[in-house]
Amino acid sequence: MNLNRTGRVGALCWLAAAPIFLVASLISGLRWREPTYSWATHNISDLGNAHCGVWDTTRPRYVCSPWHPLMNTAMLATAVLLAVGLLLTWRILGRGGVVRSAQTLLLLATGGYALAAVYPADVDENLHVLGAFLIMGMGNVGLLLAGFAPHSTTLGRWRPLTLTAGLIALAGTVLFFAQQGVGIGVGGMERLAVLPFPLWACALGVLLAEPPPLRDLALSAST
Repeated sequence: MNLNRTGRVGALCWLAAAPIFLVASLISGLRWREPTYSWATHNISDLGNAHCGVWDTTRPRYVCSPWHPLMNTAMLATAVLLAVGLLLTWRILGRGGVVRSAQTLLLLATGGYALAAVYPADVDENLHVLGAFLIMGMGNVGLLLAGFAPHSTTLGRWRPLTLTAGLIALAGTVLFFAQQGVGIGVGGMERLAVLPFPLWACALGVLLAEPPPLRDLALSAST
């Protein structure tokens, strides 16, 4: 797609968000000792907890994340990049009630990432839970809604990708809150609820930033 400079910056922001989040998760988890960090057992939030100790009455587990500042900084960066990407591609993705509603809900989800980063679960649980609700509630509904964008819009061109991401995210959310691991653990299920949005944004960033076909370039040059 032939983007203007603003749109290209937005696409690049989307491209960067998911890798930053995933790399920080991996590095922060590798710093854990006794216990080692498990993506199946532990929550994402455990990586950002500021203190060591037994955490969570539902699934009690010992949490101690030496590099929690890295994880929280990366999560905040993810929030900023996703939000900026949304705002800079706001008009490019299309018009209409479905597109605007989806964009608004996804923008609320970026605020959830920021809340979860600034307020770790063991610092202010209420605000952290609010952040999680914005991500897994508002954001995942918005992601699914984006899958119903009209085919005539830019967003509607990638309906199968968006619907798949939205359905996975909502299924992961329901099973996570039901504390059902279904073979990947409750921590793994949380990742199915949280990661589809940034991964979808990353994929969309690639598609948006893709240069136009050579045939289109030739036609543009000849006119």
